[in-house]
Amino acid sequence: MAQLITPAELDGLLSTRSARVLDVRYRLDRPDGRAEHLAGHVPGAVYVDMETELSRHGRPDEGRHPLPPRDALQTAARRWGIGDGDTVVAYDDDRALGASRVWWLLTRSGIADVRILDGGLGAWTAAGLPLESGPVIPEPGAVSLAAIAEPVLSIDEAAAFAASGVLIDVRAAERYRGEIEPVDPIAGHIPGAVNLPTGVYMAGERFRDAASLRALFATVGVGDGTPAAAYCGSGVTAAQAVFAAELAGLELGIYPGSWSEWSNTPGRPIATGEDPAEVTGSV
Repeated sequence: MAQLITPAELDGLLSTRSARVLDVRYRLDRPDGRAEHLAGHVPGAVYVDMETELSRHGRPDEGRHPLPPRDALQTAARRWGIGDGDTVVAYDDDRALGASRVWWLLTRSGIADVRILDGGLGAWTAAGLPLESGPVIPEPGAVSLAAIAEPVLSIDEAAAFAASGVLIDVRAAERYRGEIEPVDPIAGHIPGAVNLPTGVYMAGERFRDAASLRALFATVGVGDGTPAAAYCGSGVTAAQAVFAAELAGLELGIYPGSWSEWSNTPGRPIATGEDPAEVTGSV
């Protein structure tokens, strides 16, 4: 179940050394947040690298951020100092996008208590809480991770899901409509997918309350028991939608290959404009 933690609550956990804190600063235009981490981070926070630890390198038709193998993720989690039964708190500085990716990977790999810092690093500093600088190298942990236990859609399953359930595209509306595409080779969306962009789940850097989130999901036909899944550009920001859904008491699967896999796979149909189902071309 998705859990948020306030800066004051995290400060209390740190005073008793009962939390492992992960700094997952990542942006599409600045994927490596290591320099920012070294300049200032929540005390004790370990830097987590999106490109090498929360994903693996793959072929173009596997998407930009394929899921890491279980053993590789377990090795990374042990480097972060995580042990079995630990409370883990993740944060970033961009709408919980990186934090949601690590939350999703760890909770779906069997870690029960993973929380996201509500408001991210900005909320921590706004509360007048201290930062520290320099690298953090914790004692290695011994956590044991399981294989991801979550509906994870393949490209064929995503195609079928768009017809049988609600497939949510969380990219910006102009990317969904196919007006621009700054990263991937073709603009547009998966036919049948509906658009509920990343920013709508947030009020500034904080998640909206559960009632507001339920109302947002209802606008695209998602309610209790609705088969629903999310995708984005490369499987990172879709995890934020999954977190938001859980805050609202709803469930979303995820298509981790997302648009970067779809748009690099020959023969896949492409839809553009506001009509989710109107096919206007193919890869």
